[in-house]
Parts: sequence; C-alpha cells; structure tokens
Amino acid sequence: ISRQLRGVSTVEDFQHVVKGYMDGMIESTTTGLTVSGLDALDPNKPYLFMSNHRDITMDPAFVTYALYHNDHDTVRIAIGDNLLTKPYVSDLMRLNKSFIVKRSAKGPRQILAAYKMLSSYIRHSIEEDNNPIWIAQREGRAKDGNDRTEPAIIKMLAMSQQKQTESLSDYINKLHIVPVSISYELDPCDGAKAKELYETATHGEYQKDEHEDVESIAKGIAGNKGNVHVSFGVPLEGEFDNADAVADAIDRQVVGNYVLHSSNFFAYKLLHGHYPEGVHSSDHQTFSAQDLAAGEAAFSARINALPAEHREFALGIYANTIDRKKDFA
Repeated sequence: ISRQLRGVSTVEDFQHVVKGYMDGMIESTTTGLTVSGLDALDPNKPYLFMSNHRDITMDPAFVTYALYHNDHDTVRIAIGDNLLTKPYVSDLMRLNKSFIVKRSAKGPRQILAAYKMLSSYIRHSIEEDNNPIWIAQREGRAKDGNDRTEPAIIKMLAMSQQKQTESLSDYINKLHIVPVSISYELDPCDGAKAKELYETATHGEYQKDEHEDVESIAKGIAGNKGNVHVSFGVPLEGEFDNADAVADAIDRQVVGNYVLHSSNFFAYKLLHGHYPEGVHSSDHQTFSAQDLAAGEAAFSARINALPAEHREFALGIYANTIDRKKDFA
C-alpha cells in the first residue's frame, strides 16, 4: 500500500488507485457490470444522484465507477457516522470524497442543526463547487428489497430553500436530482439481512453488534454479486406540491428503471409457486424457461443453506422488487 500511494497527493490520485481495486473486485465478484442512461446526462453538469440503497459501500462505488469511466466528475458521497467505528475506515472514506451525515445526533436542536448543515453543504456542492453528490433515497439499506424514497430526505434537502424567492419546485429543479437504480443479481448480505428481518419480526427489534456495519461492508465488497446493473434516470423537472410528490417522482424512476435478474424470478416462484405475469427482464424480453431452469437449482440451494425460519425473508429481498414494480405499472 505504501508503494502504491507513493506520489499520491490529491483525491483524484487516490481515486485512481481505488479504481485499480474496483477493477479487480468487479472481475472477481461479478459476472458483469452494465450501465444505462448515463449517455443522456451532461458530463459538465453537477447532479444530485439519489439511488436506492442495497449495499453500504458498493452502491456509491458502482455509481462513482460508472461516472469515472464516462468522463463525469466523481461524486461526493454521503455516509452515516454510524459507519465510522474504526479510525482507518473514517480516513479512507474521507479520502474517497465522503462527507459525514450525523445520524448519531441526539435531541431536536442537535438533529435540526445537523440536517441544516447537511442541506447547506449539498446545495453548496451543486451550485458553488460544481461537484456532484451521491445520497441514498433513505436512511439505512432497504433490507427487505422495497425501494422507497423517504420524504424526510427531501425535507432535509429543502431546508436550504430560500422560501422568499424560491418555491419548492424551483429549488428541486435547481438541484438536478437524478434517480439512480442499482440492481444486484445476488446480494452478498442476503443471509445477514434475512436474520435481521426475522429477529425484528419475531422479537420486535434487532440489536446490532458494534462493528457489524464494517463486517457488512467487507462482505458486500468481497461477496459474489452476479450481474450488476446501474440505471441512471433523467433529472427531475416540473411542479411538486410537497416532499411526498418529489419522493413519488423519484420512486417512479428508481423502480421503473430497476433491472430485474433471474434471481428475482426464482425468489418470486419459490414464494408464490409460480413465475410473475407481465414483468419482464431488463431488455423487456422474458427470460426463457430453459435459462431459468438452468439457474433455479443453484439459487434454491443458496436459500436452503439458510436457517429455515430466515428463508422467507431472504426470498423477499429478491421477490419484493417485482411486486414493487407492479405498484407503478
């Protein structure tokens, strides 16, 4: 590492080193990475990329990787301070253009101050620094596979709206929000997520270990992800009455652009006894029965390796995306 970082004096230099590790990770842990929609975006314009959230670090990593290879500036990444339990993790994330979201803030005043600062920084980055931002559509991962934008995120962004001179619609349009949908054929953390969902459903809560998020980061990086697709949407434009309307517009693109994999269909069949009707694969072509049959046994074995009480929750991680698509059909 010392040898690789010799001569590195800027964040851009550091990200070039990280790019080499990303190349190796994609080669060894994915079947392939594909990107769509990015060619319609202006590489000289700063966007606020708001994506669904399935993996702690790989979501912004794949977005950044796609931007890097298509001559766009890389994003500043919003991360929760709950991830900074180890000093070296904090250092590496800051070097990689991350900024801190104070999720540990206590008390109404402290929380309000933290959100106002976050909102102000995001606006400053877009309007003054001309630097794009990545932020998740929700606080915490969508562990059950239901991608939904939290209106609270939109309300946080709106804290920097100049209400005397800007309507909510004016401000949202100025932020150039681009919904992004990231889909993984396989989730390296599906077993851990299923356990958490089961514990929460059974006991009403789940107590996380101190360094569990760091372990999830490692598992997400090193685990097999199968095919990965990153879909970039179009910037939000128009009239929005409130935060809920903005969240709904983001969801329509995130869910609509989500690329389905065979694993989504396998899980749906295992849960419901049949494949879904009216839902197609990424290129709007149905998977052939032969292709599905070839992979179904391996996926079933993956699920059956989990404790019996966790399996239904694990299947939901993959299958719920299909039901969510039907909500916007």
